[in-house]
Amino acid sequence: MKELLGAFAGVLGSDRYGAYNAFNGRRQICWAHLLRDFEDFRAMRGKPGSIGRRLQTRTKRLFVLWHKVRAGTLSRRKFLKRLPYHRQLLEGLLREGATLVHGKNISRTCRRILKLKKSLWTFAHVKGVEPTNNAAERALRPAVLWRKGSFGTHSEQGSRFAESILTVRATLKKQGRDLLSFLTHVCRAEIAGARGPSLLPTSARQRA
Repeated sequence: MKELLGAFAGVLGSDRYGAYNAFNGRRQICWAHLLRDFEDFRAMRGKPGSIGRRLQTRTKRLFVLWHKVRAGTLSRRKFLKRLPYHRQLLEGLLREGATLVHGKNISRTCRRILKLKKSLWTFAHVKGVEPTNNAAERALRPAVLWRKGSFGTHSEQGSRFAESILTVRATLKKQGRDLLSFLTHVCRAEIAGARGPSLLPTSARQRA
C-alpha cells in the first residue's frame, strides 16, 4: 500500500481493511461501512441486538448533525462542541460490545473498531474530509459494471491498461475535464516527445 500511494500527504478514506493501517494517522474510517456492521448486530437476539440498535441510532443522530454542517445550518464550531457527547456514547457502546461473552462476532468487531477509534473522527477536525467513502464507491461503480459485463481482462498488459484508463476517466470526470481532449493531448505529446498533460487539478499543478 505504501508503494502504491507513494508520498501520500492527504487523508485516506477507507473501510477497515488492514492494508490501510499504516495510514491510521491520516485516515478516516467509513461510517457507512460501520452502519452496515451495526445493522448486522441489530439482527441478533438479546444484548448484541440491543447494542446494535443503539449504535445505529446514535450514528444516525451524528449524521443528522453532520448534514447540517454540510448544509451550512450548523457551524463546525458548534458541531465540535457537541461531538464529545456523541463520541463518548458511541465509543462506550463499542466498549460494551467488546466485552460480550456471548456473541463473539460482535465483540471481535467492536474491539477492532476501537483499535481504530482515532480514525473515526478525522472528518470532524479536517475540512474537506467526509465521514464516508461514498464518493469513492460511486467513482468505482462504472468500473465494477464494466468488469461484470465484459468479464475483465485476460492479460497483464490488459489489466494495466484497464486500471490506467479507468483511473483517468474517473479523475477527469471529478474535475469536469473532457476525456477525449485529454487523451488527444497525451498522444500528441508522445509523438512530439514532449511532456504529457497532468491528471492533477489546476490548483495542485500550480503548487507543484
